[in-house]
Amino acid sequence: MTALVQRTAPRAPRTRVRPRPAGDRGRWWRFSLLAVITALVLVPLVAVVLLSLQPALGSSATGVTLDNYVSVITSTDLGRWVGNSLLVTLATVVVSVVIAAPAGYVLSRGRGRLVAGFSLTLFVIQSLPVVTAIIPLFILFAGLGLVDTLGGVVILYVGGTLSVAIWMMAAYFDSIPISLEEAAWMDGCSVFGSFSRVVLRNSLPGILSTAIFAFLLAWNDYLVAVVFLRSDQSYTLPIGLQTFFQQNQTDWGPVMSVAVVMMIPPIIVFAVLNRYFSVGGIGGSLAGR
Repeated sequence: MTALVQRTAPRAPRTRVRPRPAGDRGRWWRFSLLAVITALVLVPLVAVVLLSLQPALGSSATGVTLDNYVSVITSTDLGRWVGNSLLVTLATVVVSVVIAAPAGYVLSRGRGRLVAGFSLTLFVIQSLPVVTAIIPLFILFAGLGLVDTLGGVVILYVGGTLSVAIWMMAAYFDSIPISLEEAAWMDGCSVFGSFSRVVLRNSLPGILSTAIFAFLLAWNDYLVAVVFLRSDQSYTLPIGLQTFFQQNQTDWGPVMSVAVVMMIPPIIVFAVLNRYFSVGGIGGSLAGR
C-alpha cells in the first residue's frame, strides 16, 4: 500500500531556468561601453574644474577655494570678453540660420544645372582649410577697415559656417515629404508661404542643429580671432584666455577658471535645447493621405 501511494503521488513541478535573452546581454555590453566612453570624456572636464578650485600661485588659501573665480572677475576684462563672444556668436547664429534655411530649401527642392553647380560649389568651399584664406581675407578686410572689429569677425564666421549650414538644412528638408507642400499649394498657398508655414514649422530639429553648429564654431574659434582682433576692447573669450599664459610660468588656477566660464554657455545650450530634438511629428502629418 505504501508503495502504491508513493507511485501515485504527484510530482512537484520543476522550475525551469530560462536563459537570458541575447538582447539583454548585448544591451549590457552597450551600456558598459557607453559608460567607459562617458568616463573618458568627463575626465578632462573634471580635471579643469578641480584645477580651477585650487589655490593660485602665491596664495595663502588652502584646499578648495573660489579665489580664482573672484580674481578673474574683479581684476580682468572677463565680463567684456564674455559680452564680445556672446555678441559675435548670437549674430553668427542668427545670420547663418536666416541665410541657410532658404538656401538649403533651394538645394533640396530645386533641380537643374544651376542647383547642381551651387551644390558642387558648397562642397568645394567646405573642403578647403580655413588657414588658406586667412591672409588674403586679412588684406581685403584691412583695406575695408574691418580689421579689429567684431562686425568683421561676424562676417568671417558666417562665411565659414554657411557651406556646412546649408548642407545641414538641405539634408533635413529632404526628410520632409513634398506632399505636405503640394497640399498647401492646392489650398492656395504660395511657394514662400508653404516654405514658411509648412516646411519651417516641421524643421525645428534641423534649425536647432544648424544653430548649434554655428554657435560652437563662433564660440570656440581661436584662429580667426587671434588674426583679426588686435585691441583689448574687442577680445573674445579664447583670445582673453591666451593672455593668462606667460613665457616662463603659467598660473593654472585662473586659466582653468576662465576655461570653466567658457564651457558654461555650450552646456546650457545643449541642456535647454536637447528636448527639442524630435522628428516624430512629420510622419503624423501624412495620416489619411
